[in-house]
Amino acid sequence: MLGDALSYPRNSSDWIPTILIGGLLSVLSVLVLPVFVVQGYSLRVMRSAAKGEEAAPSFTDWGGLVVDGLKLFLVSLVYGLLVFVPMALVGVVLGFGSALLSDPTTGPSAAFGVATLLGFAVVGLFGLLVGYFAPAGYANFAVEDSLGAAFDVSTIVAAATTGEYFKAWVLAIVVGVVLGTVGAALSVVLVGIFVIFYAQVVTYYLFGRGFAEGLGKKRRGVVESDY
Repeated sequence: MLGDALSYPRNSSDWIPTILIGGLLSVLSVLVLPVFVVQGYSLRVMRSAAKGEEAAPSFTDWGGLVVDGLKLFLVSLVYGLLVFVPMALVGVVLGFGSALLSDPTTGPSAAFGVATLLGFAVVGLFGLLVGYFAPAGYANFAVEDSLGAAFDVSTIVAAATTGEYFKAWVLAIVVGVVLGTVGAALSVVLVGIFVIFYAQVVTYYLFGRGFAEGLGKKRRGVVESDY
């Protein structure tokens, strides 16, 4: 799977222009609109990977890329709020608790300190779970081309609780960290921006493929169990 993912961006005949365009759009993200183009392209990559295509798509139908990018941004925003809202609530509750329960002379009690650590640990764990399941939601949205599919809990859980998806997710994180670090180091000579975009394509390929293979395996298992 990793070998396929790393070669995926280079399998198309116009892969060099595609990487160049993607890297330049990433740099121009400060202008806002290019962000949605890149997001739309990422969605297209996941759709391509889920379908089993071996070559990365080209930058075509720019209007469609912008629309898809806006949709993916909204989906990402919702998943982000799933993490931010509980974290903010915990912060507010603990903040008020600290003000009401702390001794003016000694400060917060040890028990309150433990409760604070426990609260943020629970929120952190929840955030990690959202970060694990969210790419499956993105991939389902890419495949079904429906905003509702991004939050289809039963399908997302079915795919994400498979070994195929877990392997792809771990590989995506590793690739993102390694190539992202290399890209950041090379940014001083401008080459890094293209490495980072390359890493993004590989990462979304892994998400799309892991989701499709995991869901396919789970559905085959359900069908076989019916006989």
